[in-house]
Amino acid sequence: MRITVCFYSYLKDLTGFAQATETLPDGSTLGDLFAKLAARFPKLDGMQKSTLMAVSLDYQQPSYVLKDGDDVSFFPPVQGG
Repeated sequence: MRITVCFYSYLKDLTGFAQATETLPDGSTLGDLFAKLAARFPKLDGMQKSTLMAVSLDYQQPSYVLKDGDDVSFFPPVQGG
């Protein structure tokens, strides 16, 4: 299945991309996707716990099972002042 991934804020700087497309086997989870991306972009390694993950407009846990064509967004926690 093909998944579109968008990176926001400093995650875009760490990967060098605003958007990427990844191919994963059916039944893969959001956590599997992040692990694949961390292997591709080593600067992401170790950041899964501090990265917010959304599929379409809804926040999801790493255990969320992805579907072909899902749009995934990764971004750092929101901070305010």
